[in-house]
Amino acid sequence: MLVIGIAGGSGSGKTTVVKAIKDRLKEDVVVIPQDAYYKDSSNLTDEQKRNQNFDHPDAIDWDLLCKQLGELKEGKTIHQPVYSYISCSRSKTETVTVEPADVIIIEGILIFTCKKLREQMDIKLFVDADDDDRLMRVMARDIRERGKNVEWVIERYSRTVKPMYLQFIEPSKRYADIIIPQGGHNKVAINMIINTVEKALRKDKKQ
Repeated sequence: MLVIGIAGGSGSGKTTVVKAIKDRLKEDVVVIPQDAYYKDSSNLTDEQKRNQNFDHPDAIDWDLLCKQLGELKEGKTIHQPVYSYISCSRSKTETVTVEPADVIIIEGILIFTCKKLREQMDIKLFVDADDDDRLMRVMARDIRERGKNVEWVIERYSRTVKPMYLQFIEPSKRYADIIIPQGGHNKVAINMIINTVEKALRKDKKQ
C-alpha cells in the first residue's frame, strides 16, 4: 500500500493531478479529500457561517482524518464523513464507505500542515500555480458547485483564501518531495510522478 499526499492552493489543479494518477495506474486507487473532514458548523448563525475560515488548519478535524487513514493502512473499511459547503455542516446520517486499496491519495490544501498526517504519507506532492489562475478556477468552482456569487468569492479570496495561502499553504511546500509547477497542465511532471509511483509500488510489493 502506498499513501500519496497531494497539496496546493485552492484552484491550483490538484483534482487534475489526482485524476491523471487514477487514470494511469492499474492498481486500485481511493481518494480521501480533506474537505470531507471539515468540522461541523451547523450550530453557527448565518453570519458566522459567512465568516467561516475554511483555509485555516483549525477548520479541519485532523484527529478523525489521521485515525481513518490509519485504519485504511491496517486494511480496515472506514465510513468517511460527508460535509456540505452549502449548509456548513457534516451529515449526521450519511457517510461514504471506503475500502482499503493499493494506493490511497490524500488531497487538500492544508494536508501538509499536520505533522501526524504527513508522517503517514509515503510520497508528498505540491501542486503550484499562478495566483491569477487559481483565483479564476476558485471563482468558477464556487459559483458552479457551491451556489456563491462573484462578489462573495472575491471577498472571501481577499479575506481568507490569499492570506491563509501565504501563511500556511505556501510554506508547507517545503515538506513536499516533488513540486509540480503550472498545476495540472504540467504533463511532463505528472508523467514523472506516475513513473515514480509505479516504481515505488513495485518495490513495496517485493518487500
